Amino acid sequence: MSIAIVGAGAIGGFLGVRLANAGEDVTFIARGANLEAIQAGGMRLIEENGSEIHVENLRATKSMAEAGVHDIVLLTVKAHQVGPIAADLHHLIGPDTVVVTMQNGIPWWYFSGGHGGELAGTHMETADPGGLIAKHLDPKHVIGSVVYPAAVLTEPGVVQVIEGHRFGLGELDGSMSPRVQSLAQRLIKAGFRAPVTSDIRAEIWLKLWGNLSFNPISALSHATLVDICQFPETRALAADMMREAETIAGKLGVTFKLGIEKRIAGAEKVGAHKTSMLQDVEAGRPIELEALVGSIIELGRLTDTPTPHIGTVYALMRLLAQSLERAQGRLVITAA
Repeated sequence: MSIAIVGAGAIGGFLGVRLANAGEDVTFIARGANLEAIQAGGMRLIEENGSEIHVENLRATKSMAEAGVHDIVLLTVKAHQVGPIAADLHHLIGPDTVVVTMQNGIPWWYFSGGHGGELAGTHMETADPGGLIAKHLDPKHVIGSVVYPAAVLTEPGVVQVIEGHRFGLGELDGSMSPRVQSLAQRLIKAGFRAPVTSDIRAEIWLKLWGNLSFNPISALSHATLVDICQFPETRALAADMMREAETIAGKLGVTFKLGIEKRIAGAEKVGAHKTSMLQDVEAGRPIELEALVGSIIELGRLTDTPTPHIGTVYALMRLLAQSLERAQGRLVITAA
């Protein structure tokens, strides 16, 4: 089957190299120096154990129209990058194309695809500003995914895996369809773990539970996960934010499978890892704030749930993002 990977960054590169190495027909949709590197010499993956996979002669283009229709589209750009490219996605999508959304945070389709309940069909402005994604991408094509690996694009055309190889998958209506099972088998063949769940929204919440707290706290303090978890005040702040989110999730019918302390302990075990939001602050890249934090505040309003701790951290993080954007700068702590 033909697989288009929209976004050849850390996660897109990780997926693409392994899938191509397993014999899949992979096309990267990329841009800039990364596109040039892939076109010139393929892509190199440095695994967690230090071993390397180098796949040459990869197809890569910046044009979705040039790439054409594919069987599977892995949408690996960040949440705030989906809207601006949504109008071009139709070039990749045929009647039976599967589009796998691999963004962090509350997805634009959260209340679509058989969600049910009082909020069924509700538009999430923080997840899809102006409704651009929903306008151009029919949820019937979508399979949800939760991305667990941590990886970095160390230079154009080179991805290094920090840890993990699991991608949770699920149909929006919870069915165990042939297409989601086929997708899982292709990922497994490429060396990934790809469990299929009947409740993808609950799995999204479980990852987001940590992201909504650890990401902005890390970006504001320039601390790693282990530092946040071992510093009493920030550990308590993360727990307070998670408690507010847990209340919202409960009102939406989601029950977490583990407690707050176990979730924090899991983050602590990751060690001295910089969150993606901290990496973006240090690199001067746009920050994935609305999908990870703003969306929870929006859900709080929709469910009449106060979010004082989340709201305070969001306000500080939004101001930092504004300051960095105005200065077109980045913020890094270096040795004196």
